[in-house]
Amino acid sequence: MEPYDAFDAIDEFAAAVSAFGCLQGDLADPATARLAHHEVEELIEERGRELLRLLFQGHLDLRARREREQPRTTAVVTGADGLVRPHRETGHHRELACVFGTVTVERCAWRQKGLPSVHPTHRASLPAGRHSHGLRRLAVAEAVRGSYDQAKASIERRCGKVLGKRQAEHLVTEAARDIDDFYQHQIPLPATAGTLLVLQFDGKGIVMRPEALRPSTLKAHRAARRAMRTRLAPGEKPHRKRMATLACVFDADPAHRRPHDIIAPPDGRSRERTPRPGPKASAKWLTGSVVHPPEHTIAAAFDQAEARDPHHLRPWVVLVDGARHQLDLIHAEAGRRRIRVHVLLDIVHVSEYLWTAAHAFHPPGTADADAWVANHLITILHGQAVRVAAEITEQAGRARLRGAKREAADACVGYLTGHLDQLGYDTALAAGWPIATGAIEGACRHLIGDRLDITGARWGLAGAEAVLKLRALNDNGDFNAYWTFHLAREHERLYPTPEQHSYQLMA
Repeated sequence: MEPYDAFDAIDEFAAAVSAFGCLQGDLADPATARLAHHEVEELIEERGRELLRLLFQGHLDLRARREREQPRTTAVVTGADGLVRPHRETGHHRELACVFGTVTVERCAWRQKGLPSVHPTHRASLPAGRHSHGLRRLAVAEAVRGSYDQAKASIERRCGKVLGKRQAEHLVTEAARDIDDFYQHQIPLPATAGTLLVLQFDGKGIVMRPEALRPSTLKAHRAARRAMRTRLAPGEKPHRKRMATLACVFDADPAHRRPHDIIAPPDGRSRERTPRPGPKASAKWLTGSVVHPPEHTIAAAFDQAEARDPHHLRPWVVLVDGARHQLDLIHAEAGRRRIRVHVLLDIVHVSEYLWTAAHAFHPPGTADADAWVANHLITILHGQAVRVAAEITEQAGRARLRGAKREAADACVGYLTGHLDQLGYDTALAAGWPIATGAIEGACRHLIGDRLDITGARWGLAGAEAVLKLRALNDNGDFNAYWTFHLAREHERLYPTPEQHSYQLMA
């Protein structure tokens, strides 16, 4: 293949035309016919990317030539201050890394003595940094899916060496800056008054770098004295995590059920009647934050729910795991907005307490333990949690439980009696409400566990917040709409008004 040189080009696209001709000639060469198909594919991919880069470079060079050749008398350039810059200075260059490689952007600087120069390139919507918007979008898509090292490797395979790991981290953080504002401008689809409005909340820890920990956690981290040098002792906490609060809001049609639809009785279900399915989530919306306190995320979820039901006509069902501080914040937010909410404990959390208590009376893995849990759980689903608490206390007394076994039984009783007002499962099942927090539990695993909690990850505040919000945005199916919104906001920040930093053609 004969080499070609962009600097010897007769016009701006001559280098691209020459590159295409060389590639076409190589593909027609009989020697290429002896290559394997995958080798030809690799050849086209590598040379094709360079061809695309040259086409982009040619277009930028054409823009630059037209700007240089425009008569000074036909254009007036003003800055953001409204003052005219009458003097044009050519020869200003900057590099732009894009999905095809690195190109050079030539610009004219319009000047006036005593004033900062203006580069009227807003028509190209050039970003503030070195990386194009297309490369930024690709970096975000790769970085929120896997580690930054994996993202860098993937981008390098596709685009060449255009992006470093630290640069990718910065681009991801910048890409998330408009997400809260984006959702303030979104209008959810309406639903009928009978459609359930379900809110779920949960928290999950993220391993942070020491400077990103909350003050109390950082103090405990610094004061901790390891019992063993090579590993943590049983019950010992490393004090490395900062809690993120997640929220989920979705619509659901009521689905009426009975207790035996939730859990089979000890003697099994009748074959004549199949279990009725529960409510199905639709229009699911997720959010979360590791920077802001829990009340901020709870308020954001209530904002989303109130946007769906501004007149409070629909049934509001809130599902939680029983954390007292979280419950207080939910009731405070509902009271502030004058909204009646139906708060329920996640039935899975209730069953876990029952299983722990069951092992105080029966050996783990036995049919007796299984029947014990099933009987008590069915009783609770009938709305008789007080009865279950009394029976467990009486049974523990008869069995004269001591030590850890008595503590397990008492913990179950305390959990039930401490949340009696959130255990109205009889009402919930009759009304067709959901009684489990599967949506938010899945969100914790997906949003945090699958990315922020990967092995070896240690996060700063800005990076963790950005990845968490972007993953929630992806899961909501809003990324494409958000990216259009984000680019518009970026343009407004860089070029405050459309009339300024631009040519004004004179009559």
